[in-house]
Amino acid sequence: MVSENSDVTGGDPTALALKILVAGGFGVGKTTLVGAVSEIRPLRTEELLSEAGRPVDDTDGVGQKITTTVAMDFGRITIRSGLSLYLFGTPGQDRFWFLWDELSTGALGAVVLADTRRLEDCFPAVDYFEHRRIPFVVAVNCFPGARTYGVQDVSRALDLDRGTPVVLCDARDRDSGKEVLIRLVEYAGRVYTARLLESVG
Repeated sequence: MVSENSDVTGGDPTALALKILVAGGFGVGKTTLVGAVSEIRPLRTEELLSEAGRPVDDTDGVGQKITTTVAMDFGRITIRSGLSLYLFGTPGQDRFWFLWDELSTGALGAVVLADTRRLEDCFPAVDYFEHRRIPFVVAVNCFPGARTYGVQDVSRALDLDRGTPVVLCDARDRDSGKEVLIRLVEYAGRVYTARLLESVG
């Protein structure tokens, strides 16, 4: 969760590097979000969609998509002096979910990207993080032309635990993505503080 290695924190021994996952369904914008906010050239493991994968890769609603992440995306963003986030974008298809357990080890929390045109696609990610008690926020990626829903509507539709934040965002916009990450760090901090107080109380 936290790194104090001077090699990755710019030589400041008090700096924190927090691990964040970016998850969600196929074609929801995970690679786009990581690329938009990363201050380094993001690592991507994208491959062209193949004919063999068409029966299992549901491209309804994302007909323009021609590539898919097969391992992970990686990026880094500095939130403020002494606080950096390492972003790990997960693959969206079921057949790559065996990677999620490795990627989630040591994570502070997660962003679950949602597309209101295919809201059901983010249910598996929501279930995954709820069952593992990993704090997460749901970030609704507002695609052009998609119907707009309020955060309460999305929260009810996903049957989220009370207090789980839902935010609207544009995965292409750096400032919008950064606000999502700040909300996650703040929320995860409250969750872990409450758990600590509960354990000693």
